[in-house]
Amino acid sequence: MKRKITGYLVLLGLSGPLQAADQPPLTLDRDRLSSLTQQDQRAREIIRRADRVRAPDQPFRYTLTLLEHKGGRDVTENQQVLDISMRFYKPSEQVDKGDARALVRFVSPVRDKGKALLSDLDKMWYFAPDLRRPIPISPQQRLLGQVSNGDVVAADFDYSYISTLVGEEACGEQICYQLVLQRRWPYVTYPAINYWVEKETGFPHQADFLSADGVLLKRSYYRDYQQVLGQMRPTTIVVVDALRKDNYTTMRYSNVRLESLPESHFQKEYLLRLNG
Repeated sequence: MKRKITGYLVLLGLSGPLQAADQPPLTLDRDRLSSLTQQDQRAREIIRRADRVRAPDQPFRYTLTLLEHKGGRDVTENQQVLDISMRFYKPSEQVDKGDARALVRFVSPVRDKGKALLSDLDKMWYFAPDLRRPIPISPQQRLLGQVSNGDVVAADFDYSYISTLVGEEACGEQICYQLVLQRRWPYVTYPAINYWVEKETGFPHQADFLSADGVLLKRSYYRDYQQVLGQMRPTTIVVVDALRKDNYTTMRYSNVRLESLPESHFQKEYLLRLNG
């Protein structure tokens, strides 16, 4: 789908059609999540700690507000508000299998009410009231400004990337670990990420998202840390256009709470019932 879909291109997901031509189709199931490995165990420890800062290791729900900025102006007419339920957690003593699913419901603007998105491991679907059934979409499609589908629902770098610790460097007043992430699966949104995590706190600081050729596509800053669900977490992510620094998008998180939705809510067929 090459046309831009106003208000329906949503965050963090996966798409088979965008796999490289020389790679066989891959599928994921929850049984495989427990067997994923990393060669650099120190890098994995850092990534996992940062993942849990960005998102709790339990099913949760939150409100996400997206605001685009162009040339120093807030494009308030494009603001979007999303209601998101996520299940991103790893196998543990409490659960036998890991999970990686998200349900996104559009709240505003009014023209987008009733639209929804479901991300399930390596698949993503979009649904709107004027459609007869959900349709598959890709993570690279844009939702708003610099934010793509893959930026909203993919919470777990450990599942999606092979990580390597390359060193330490100053980042502001902190010392950060610098890590290089290479995507584990061909459907993951970005081929590579350069990632900075604060050494003392484990807080994500900055992420550079790269193309397959190593070209910087966009840069994200993790800001406004606040106490949320018993942990200091970033409540704002600023996503900057790599070519035009005055063009950026803010992602603001609010009303974060734990929530255990039924398994049935994370099935493609459930999208048909949202407006019923």
